[in-house]
Amino acid sequence: MILQKKIIKLLNVKSKIVPKIEINNRIIRLKKYLLQNIHLKSLIVAISGGQDSTLTGKLCQITIEQLRKEKKDQSYQFIALRLPYGIQKDEEDCKKVIDFINPDKIFTINIKKSVLSSELSLNIAGIKISDHVKGNEKARERMKVQYSVASMQNGIVVGTGNAAEIITGFFTKHGDHGVDINLISQLNKRQGRLLLKELNCPENLYLKTPTADLEDNNPQKPDEFALGIQYNIIDSYLEGKKISKLDKKFIEKLYLNTQHKRNTINIG
Repeated sequence: MILQKKIIKLLNVKSKIVPKIEINNRIIRLKKYLLQNIHLKSLIVAISGGQDSTLTGKLCQITIEQLRKEKKDQSYQFIALRLPYGIQKDEEDCKKVIDFINPDKIFTINIKKSVLSSELSLNIAGIKISDHVKGNEKARERMKVQYSVASMQNGIVVGTGNAAEIITGFFTKHGDHGVDINLISQLNKRQGRLLLKELNCPENLYLKTPTADLEDNNPQKPDEFALGIQYNIIDSYLEGKKISKLDKKFIEKLYLNTQHKRNTINIG
């Protein structure tokens, strides 16, 4: 099996989707998961203001609303977390996303002091971290906070990683990839946009330039600059479409070089 087909099969990305069906399937599966784990009552998502957390958050809110109605149980809740590092440059977008999702609860926890404290402790020990590594510190701090909230709210952390990020390893190990369940891991970027369009999301929210926004020295740095390739090309690869040999080689190199981020090796 050629590597492209192997990756597509592994990530289970479809070449074509029907947005309404994809939305309903995810809601059904998420409800089933909660009902099988009766002690779980909350879904936790960190809302960044980007496409992926917007889609994930909206799917979670719809799921919870349906569960409350169907089971006549008001204890189910969706909790949106705002986890800025200082003042977030696209804060206005975040507010618009929150308005669109309309979560049951919102908690805002600023992670800046925690990240700076960690950086200082490493510095004192003689380890000066780079801006890139500090960005990973931010992602891991955010995940730590999500699990603290989940533990206190009988909840689970729902991830926001899409297939285009997973194939390229464009995530922080034990950070934004360290979740309990992921609703959009089998969707590429453009498929995620189709679902948001179906959900009547404001266009400006899902058409905005994707950015992880983790670097102090390059705030709002576009993902595609960091990756070195356009999401549109990665999406086409994941849909089994033909792309240039150079792009194919580049994507597969990213995939192979980041295997350690997707696979935990147990020895013994």
